[in-house]
Amino acid sequence: MDRKITITSDPLDARQFEVAVKRLANSLNFGQKDSVFHGSGLEYAQSRLYVAGDPVKFIDWKVSARVGKLFIKEYVEPKQIPLYLLLDTSASMCLSSLPMSKYAWAVQLATGIALAAQSSITPVGLLGCGARELHIRPTLSRNLVLEWSHQLRHHDFLEETTLAQRARELSPSLRRRTTLIILSDLHDPGAVSALQVLSQQHDCMVLHLEDPAEQGMRGAGIFRGMEAESGQQFVGHGRQAWVNPEARKAELTRFGIDYLRLSTGEPILGKLRHFLQQRGTGGSRVR
Repeated sequence: MDRKITITSDPLDARQFEVAVKRLANSLNFGQKDSVFHGSGLEYAQSRLYVAGDPVKFIDWKVSARVGKLFIKEYVEPKQIPLYLLLDTSASMCLSSLPMSKYAWAVQLATGIALAAQSSITPVGLLGCGARELHIRPTLSRNLVLEWSHQLRHHDFLEETTLAQRARELSPSLRRRTTLIILSDLHDPGAVSALQVLSQQHDCMVLHLEDPAEQGMRGAGIFRGMEAESGQQFVGHGRQAWVNPEARKAELTRFGIDYLRLSTGEPILGKLRHFLQQRGTGGSRVR
């Protein structure tokens, strides 16, 4: 009888992992007022007469032109916008030239973000984007987050990527505006177009994880390789789009999707913290 063998995907034991993700959550929990986890968008409420001192950028030019007086748009910030984490659990995420793989980092980052969001009273859901069926509806239960995080730490290294498929399946079930954070190496060729559709109704962020070995491949000329998920052999070259983060960034940001490239060979936590803080204060959100 065949038995699936799973292996822990990172060098930390269970206790060290929990300490690491809780420390990460604390560093991302930078207050209710400016928290990214309340959603980056404002919803239009009404227009009113301009009062001296009002921000000029909020002038409602259409109403002002029609009425002949200056009017200001008023907005409300929606609270408790649900957060969904779309975590790529495919085999390519586990290939690594360093002790911490893209997948190990993705699990750790997803857990830290989830705990930080829950501290801001934001329900968090999880969708696995690999072969395994893993879908957790948005919840405020920290115990449930730690439960799925420990489950995700074990991997059989045989999963195909289903990021594009899962994104398309999730969209009809989202009844209200939702914040979506995608953690992936973006090796799924259909992922970008699927995320572009999601971004039309929802607030999307992509954390693009990359191994240093993938960066080297961009100048490697012609090479022979094997796709991690399917085992299919191929001949490629260092200019292919699937190893080009600049091409991915351009495709995503053109549709208003916030993008951050995270190399596992460089410091990650500081870049992520700055990225989320900039979102929370309305600053530049593409790195």
